[in-house]
Amino acid sequence: MRPTNDRNLMRTAARSRVLLPWLLLALILLLAVFVSPVRADEGVVAPSPVPWSSLNAEQQRLLGRFEKNWEQFAPRRQQSLARGSERFLKMSPEQQKNARDRFARWRDMDDDQRRRVRGRWQQFEQLPSDQQDAVRAGFRRFKQMSPERREKLREAWRTASPAERRKMLEALRAARARRASRPP
Repeated sequence: MRPTNDRNLMRTAARSRVLLPWLLLALILLLAVFVSPVRADEGVVAPSPVPWSSLNAEQQRLLGRFEKNWEQFAPRRQQSLARGSERFLKMSPEQQKNARDRFARWRDMDDDQRRRVRGRWQQFEQLPSDQQDAVRAGFRRFKQMSPERREKLREAWRTASPAERRKMLEALRAARARRASRPP
């Protein structure tokens, strides 16, 4: 284990500041399929309803709790649920377990937490694709850290003052710029 000093702690905290919101983003990526209606682009014809009978047996089993109210759902929600169930059924058992866990965490959030997560997702969607890729890569690096290391990063961020957080972010941006300017 490397000895920690203030500089390492600040780098670590800066990374956590960038990565922590994206942990929740991963949850939203999957939940968007199950919870949010799909937005239609301007000029696109309104979506058609999805009859319950058009779902295959596995989809009906998975979405069974919605059967009684299916006809009252907006067509977009029906389509979103149908597509989400198709994706879910194609997942491995481990992926399905992870999806269920993320959905349970989403369900346990209060309205304010959900609003913040949705806001972060909207910010992410507005990023250029190269920045989205960088966020995803950072998230993968964060996920590969030990739970203890991730918690240290979270704690460093939580206990930092706003000025310290700004410095952490500046240090992170400078390090990212140095890495980007290095020859391959």
